[in-house]
Amino acid sequence: MGMINRRSIVADKAARSTGPVHRPSDSAGPSSPNSNPPPVAELPANIPSELPGEIPTELPAGDVTPNTQHHMPPPYSGPSDTSLVSSSRIPLPKGPQYYPGLPVLDYRQYLPPLFELSTDTTTITSKANYLSENPKALASLLRTLATVPPKPQVLIQGNRGRKIDFSLKLNLMNLLVSNDPHDRLDYFRCVGTDEMALRGGSDPGLKPDFGVDNGLNAWCDRFVKDSTSIKTFTLERVVSNLDTNWIEGQVRSLVASTDYKGQVTVQFPVTHAKVVIQNPDKHNKFLTSVASLFSSKSKYEVVKAVWPFATGRSGEHDRRCVVQSEKTWWEEWRDPIKYAIATKRQGWVTNEDKLECIMESKGKGVSLIDWGPEF
Repeated sequence: MGMINRRSIVADKAARSTGPVHRPSDSAGPSSPNSNPPPVAELPANIPSELPGEIPTELPAGDVTPNTQHHMPPPYSGPSDTSLVSSSRIPLPKGPQYYPGLPVLDYRQYLPPLFELSTDTTTITSKANYLSENPKALASLLRTLATVPPKPQVLIQGNRGRKIDFSLKLNLMNLLVSNDPHDRLDYFRCVGTDEMALRGGSDPGLKPDFGVDNGLNAWCDRFVKDSTSIKTFTLERVVSNLDTNWIEGQVRSLVASTDYKGQVTVQFPVTHAKVVIQNPDKHNKFLTSVASLFSSKSKYEVVKAVWPFATGRSGEHDRRCVVQSEKTWWEEWRDPIKYAIATKRQGWVTNEDKLECIMESKGKGVSLIDWGPEF
């Protein structure tokens, strides 16, 4: 008897699953005399009628069979067609990039495609065909590469004979870029009428002269039309109005206070300072290098990207610095530099050193240092 009841229950469920679904709204009658909605079926008992937070799911009645297997998609599934994924990706942003603690710059311009960086990191060079054939493309690229500054540094070394006691490097690039783009002072300039410069050929001169306003386009056009077998066009990034003599004097006085008797060298190297465009090799690099010894060269060094440290030189009236003055910079970095010298550092002095001096007073108690034997 129990077996017969169970069979009748199963048969009744199957019959009802193929019939129409009666909703409370059906009792009021159809909304129109001709409306006849298609029958829908309820999901089988082993599948939840709805997922948390989702609208209940209904399937057409013809899709439900006794052997149908229903596979619910995973909660975070994406399209199976990879082309849809790639087409929906957000393109890489153009313009300045934001890295905490670094100047806001488009750092991709330091090594664009089709360029090579020199081993000393001062120059990038390209021999791309289009740059020697299309003056508009060349001018556009140079203007873009001029929007990022060079990397000025302070190099402080102390040596006794061949022994290097300390060798410190500090990065000054952040002093050229204000956090507010409206306060930036950088500008692009072409060679002036009375300036000696490489204007094509191998010797500096005053001719030709294309003026300042439309100079870049004219120079790029002349470079492309130049039929010389080996020709180069150079953009130089330069720093102006930084009082390196005053900084050097402060460094030497600081080193002297440690009773150091060796030779002290203070230099201000600048990396990422040049962009060189060269016409491509017609044969191979070896033959081109040999031919360059006997062939004439045409050099164009007529454009510069100027990155001022301040509106004028030190001591000038109403001088305004882009970020901070040399004096303020020295007050911040004097103790980190002194501590690095005392510990005979060989490498960079960074914000971490400044942080340790601020938080732990490192460098403040340093006076005389035991430098050991002279040689």
